[in-house]
Amino acid sequence: MKLQRRTRRQFLAEASLSLAGATVLAQAGAQTPALVASQTPTPGAPPAFGTSPEVGPEVSEATFAEAEKLVQAPLTAADRAMAAASWRRSMASVYERRTGPRKVALEDGAVPYSTWNPVLPGQGRELDRDLFVRTANDPGPLPGTDAEIAFAPVTKLSRWIERKQITSERLTRIYLDRIAKYNGTLRCVITVTPEIAIKQARQADQEIAAGKYRGALHGIPWGGKDLLDTAGIRTTYGAEFYRDRIPSRDAAVVARLHTAGAVMVAKLSLGALALNDVWFGGQTMNPWLLEEGSSGSSAGPGAATAAGLVGFSIGSETEGSIVSPSMRCGLTGLRPTFGRVPRSGAMTLCWSLDKLGPMTRSVEDAMLVLKAISGPDAGDLASVARPLEFDAKASIQGLKVGYFPGWMKEAPATEVDRRALAAVDKLGMKAVPVSLPDWPYGSMNIILFAEAAAAFEEQTLDHRVDQLKAQVPDAWPNTFRQARFLSAVDMVQADRLRRKVAQEMARVMGEVDLLLVPGLRDEMLTISNFTGHPSLTLRAGFVQVAQARSDWAPDPAHPLPKFDPPRTVPHGVTLIGRFFDEGTIGRVGLAMEREFAVSAKVPEGFGSAV
Repeated sequence: MKLQRRTRRQFLAEASLSLAGATVLAQAGAQTPALVASQTPTPGAPPAFGTSPEVGPEVSEATFAEAEKLVQAPLTAADRAMAAASWRRSMASVYERRTGPRKVALEDGAVPYSTWNPVLPGQGRELDRDLFVRTANDPGPLPGTDAEIAFAPVTKLSRWIERKQITSERLTRIYLDRIAKYNGTLRCVITVTPEIAIKQARQADQEIAAGKYRGALHGIPWGGKDLLDTAGIRTTYGAEFYRDRIPSRDAAVVARLHTAGAVMVAKLSLGALALNDVWFGGQTMNPWLLEEGSSGSSAGPGAATAAGLVGFSIGSETEGSIVSPSMRCGLTGLRPTFGRVPRSGAMTLCWSLDKLGPMTRSVEDAMLVLKAISGPDAGDLASVARPLEFDAKASIQGLKVGYFPGWMKEAPATEVDRRALAAVDKLGMKAVPVSLPDWPYGSMNIILFAEAAAAFEEQTLDHRVDQLKAQVPDAWPNTFRQARFLSAVDMVQADRLRRKVAQEMARVMGEVDLLLVPGLRDEMLTISNFTGHPSLTLRAGFVQVAQARSDWAPDPAHPLPKFDPPRTVPHGVTLIGRFFDEGTIGRVGLAMEREFAVSAKVPEGFGSAV
């Protein structure tokens, strides 16, 4: 039977006009008798909570006793009795949007009203215009083999194209051939786009021949993480139930790269719905160590760029998805300040955390790509107009580099991290010890879990997530379901904690120009993603591993491969910058890259001629 809804105002009016002598049961948990409306409501009677018609399933004190275990908020017996007796009147109706009648749909473009602004009042310096100065190094002669050309950084590729030493079409065919040869091993490409790639490459060659050079990315083949919409080309999010999804418009970042003259050769793999490195086509593998995944969720951009299948790639990060595959695959990964790069037309996982950024084979490459994709877009309410200041020739002398002494002495820090710290003074900068409070930073993840579960609510409720290949406890399907039982009060408290953490980071960044941290230090991955600070991860050396690494929780039934003797793999460090000051971490990254002198080595088995 369909219930007729009464407003709280009507309910109170009816109560005030009920038959004289009617009494309200006073004992805990007693329900108010039904009241019949027959008189005119009393004017001026205000609405009140707890007066809605009873809806939803019956609940009992035992229901709350069990629920208390999930939210870790114990009630007394009397509290439990009152809650159980009043739940269907007081709280159940707030679920009407989801349980029905379904009067409103929250389409993909409906973003939360509140947006995260990482910049606290009084923070940040304003620039009047962009300042971008790239290096003027001679790229040298064009290499003799296609493989050497494929692994060259964009800084060299762009000069060779500009000087007409190689055509964009030839370069594009090199990468398409390498995709055909190596993707079966790496599983890093979801969709190859040869038709559009050759068309764009030929257009680039025609424009350059006519003297219409668009800039450093003109004619450079690239690949995008397959959560960026591409008009007429499927965008799958790595998920089984989106395998045939074909958007009608390009994401803002894709459109900007088209405008820059870049050539799109592939849509690259990501862990399904942006988690880790398993998608509907399998697991994306690390070119440096084929017995392990490439890490995620920007797994495809990591593997494809490291193996020389694209000139550069675009990844995304919510909490580690650029940093982690860049570390494992030996790349440069740039996670911009939250709001610098618009996410219009990109899959939403977490409105207040998602960021798009370049993954490249050199530091300057990342800055060149960032320049092309920065700036606000009307489709992303969190995007802002902030100039980019980067001068590859500017001095880094005297810059203060903060570091956490305890972190440098314990895992996951390695000798590579400690050598990087030692290089700070050698390069003319000053290492400054800093500290943060010992707070439960992981508590902020309730925001991530709640926003992600909201983003994929329909797919969870209709069980489409059951189709995903990964169904282990730490995969999204289980997390989305569990997130329904998180406390809304704790969500608000986590948001308040987030502001306190932002204030602490403002204090730290007021003491130094940038931070040097172990790239995979969990606290800083969490803190800097939630505060929105930019980070630059770059290869700093090599380490030996005796066992394969994984993003997934240990599974005794499926142990990871072990190696005897240990294998040598790249290892990186991470620089954290001030808000919208990617230029400083870029300059320092350039100097460190030259000092470390390890960026040119390529993974074995992928350097032979195609």
